Amino acid sequence: MADDSKTNLIVNYLPQSMSQEELRSLFGSLGDIESCKLVRDKVTGMGQSLGYGFVNYVEAGDADKAISTLNGLKLQTKTIKVSYARPSSASIRDANLYVSGLPKAMGQKEMEQLFSQYGRIITSRILVDQVTGISRGVGFIRFDKRVEAEEAVRGLHGQKPLGATEPITVKFANSPGQKSGGALLSLCPSARRYSALHHPPQRFRLDNLLNVAYGVKRFSPLAIEAVPGLGAGVGLGAPGWCIFVYNLAPEADESVLWQLFGPFGAVTNVKVIRDFTTNKCKGFGFVTMTNYEEAAVAIASLNGYRLGERVLQVSFKTSKQHKA
Repeated sequence: MADDSKTNLIVNYLPQSMSQEELRSLFGSLGDIESCKLVRDKVTGMGQSLGYGFVNYVEAGDADKAISTLNGLKLQTKTIKVSYARPSSASIRDANLYVSGLPKAMGQKEMEQLFSQYGRIITSRILVDQVTGISRGVGFIRFDKRVEAEEAVRGLHGQKPLGATEPITVKFANSPGQKSGGALLSLCPSARRYSALHHPPQRFRLDNLLNVAYGVKRFSPLAIEAVPGLGAGVGLGAPGWCIFVYNLAPEADESVLWQLFGPFGAVTNVKVIRDFTTNKCKGFGFVTMTNYEEAAVAIASLNGYRLGERVLQVSFKTSKQHKA
């Protein structure tokens, strides 16, 4: 069996618009390729590129040639980074960090410079407003090793980087099924205060939505309990903060909501509202998160987020069920 540690490459900082076919074409010009994968948003197979991918050559010599030829190549506004991929990708699963409170002027390179003192960075991403292109102050950093990520949390959580007016929050990003978290946030009162001040609850009106879906003339907090499918399993009566997610695709299921909201903090419940006849999503759902600040950051980051061909509308449910 060939040693794929010498043939498998990871390619970082790819342009958002670059397709898997274009990636294969670029690297295929230097040798025969066994496999090529552009990594996309896990929420959907048609999701946006995360800006990195893997190329596995048949011959080790071609992989080496690709590094020396293509590493540092400028594509559009990006300068790509080509290096050997580690043999076991499983060892980086728990080295992904979630960062909030970043200065809006801080770009991806500046964020990497801030975190690179703690170890080798595999990938990074800053969330931007889909309309304005301005940073939302939220990002993700994946380190080579978990121990490096732990050092970054210890070193940067609650600190104020250059240009910041408030301390930043740095913690491990939750996996979609992870239902515990938020402990790190409690270590830094100022980080909690930042989130509360800069991400106030957003309110929405369910009048039109419920009128179309169920014939409810006017929405009230009690009406939702009478709507079939909304009373049970939504987490409306459970401790936490209920978030309304609108404009989901018909094929969306609960896993979509877990994967969307999981990286932002502890999610206790998700519910996609389905048509009773077709069992397809009716276009909306609910997510319950235990921590207000994490819920607020999730809303600020995901409201206006493009999921496939749809732009999501995300906001707090009108009447909160949790008392601080």
